[in-house]
Amino acid sequence: MGVLNREHDIQSYGYKDDGFPTKTSEQQVETEESICNAYFAYTQESPIPKPIASIELRKSRHVKFLLGALDRLASYWVALDAAKPWLCYWILHSLDILEYKIPDQIAQRAISTLKHLQCETGGFGGGPGQEAHLAPTYAAVNSLAIIGTKEAYDIIDRPKLLEFLMRVKQPDGSFKMMVGGEIDIRGSYCAMVAATLTNIRTAELEAGVAEFIASCQTYEGGLGSYPGVEAHGGYAFCGLAALELMGQTNILDQEAFLRWSVSRQMLLEGGFNGRTNKLVDGCYSFWVGGLFPIIGKMLESQGQEYSTLDFIYDRDALQEYILIACEAKTGGLRDKPTKSPDYYHTCYCLSGLSLSQHHISFRHDLKEIAPGALSSLLWTENSNKLRVVGSSKNMVEPTHPIFNIRLESVRKAFVYFYGKAAEDVIEEVDIEVVRH
Repeated sequence: MGVLNREHDIQSYGYKDDGFPTKTSEQQVETEESICNAYFAYTQESPIPKPIASIELRKSRHVKFLLGALDRLASYWVALDAAKPWLCYWILHSLDILEYKIPDQIAQRAISTLKHLQCETGGFGGGPGQEAHLAPTYAAVNSLAIIGTKEAYDIIDRPKLLEFLMRVKQPDGSFKMMVGGEIDIRGSYCAMVAATLTNIRTAELEAGVAEFIASCQTYEGGLGSYPGVEAHGGYAFCGLAALELMGQTNILDQEAFLRWSVSRQMLLEGGFNGRTNKLVDGCYSFWVGGLFPIIGKMLESQGQEYSTLDFIYDRDALQEYILIACEAKTGGLRDKPTKSPDYYHTCYCLSGLSLSQHHISFRHDLKEIAPGALSSLLWTENSNKLRVVGSSKNMVEPTHPIFNIRLESVRKAFVYFYGKAAEDVIEEVDIEVVRH
């Protein structure tokens, strides 16, 4: 599969406006043209086509781009003054899955920064002195899990964190993003991830959460941010991943959700868009690409083979889009060829690349030994189904499809916060991997 080795001219797969051009269709055609130009050197239309095997992920340039953010940010980044934990997470996670060993000095700086962003009443704010908010709380907890040291874990005031989560929890099962803030499905995901990684989930915290998420499913099949709002790739992932953490994905209309999800992959581009009639965007490589391991688990629960997943979306086409259209030659990854690289897109393009390379599946046969939150440890890699487009050096580290940090980072956090119960599950999983 893939875009580059199709029999017909790539442009023949382009958008057809049926003679009724609109602003939307014109932008789509312009985007397709920029991507065709990027792909041209690897197609049969090129005078001397480059082999697909020559496609290269410029890891060292991306590392340099990311490390540059730790020195001095450009002035326009002031717009993210309330997103300091996000900058930590995007950069640390990107470095981590690029197999760059995070130096102790950087880890200590991150710990110190995040320590000063934790609120006395629980949770993390986006900047010093700012109120606790679920989004930076998620990013802070993930960042500390990536660092993975006792000092990092101990930063988190778990009792106060639970108090904060309960303060923003609403009677209908939804979460406000902050006290007095807006309600949307991102809160459900951020709250459940933070609570799961730190072992503070309670029945009271989970009550009604699945029902609220299900109420966000639209007529298209995807999930919106709030009941009655248009389905969107990022919100769909947040909702589905939160349901998966609670073992309640069956509350959705799964057939409709599957239909909507597979419709997000663009025929010519190979990447995903986030909504119907919207443009491709590299960040959806994760937000939509991350749906498919969970969908694979759902299909297996219905008795279907996980190999079916290879026919649900084109893993090779997605990798081609990320490696050719999203990679900036100077380092960093981007939305599409006409855009500039940034840390957000670098993180989520690389995360989507990881999930499209590595076949991450759920060990249904072991679910009896891993009740509740411990089931998150049953996501493992099947190395026999690895798919790496281009150079073999393009492979990045596997990321967990729910938390979006490395599988090993999830294990370490669970061992720290859950103790022997997590150790026993991990030991059994590893024994079964050897047996298979």
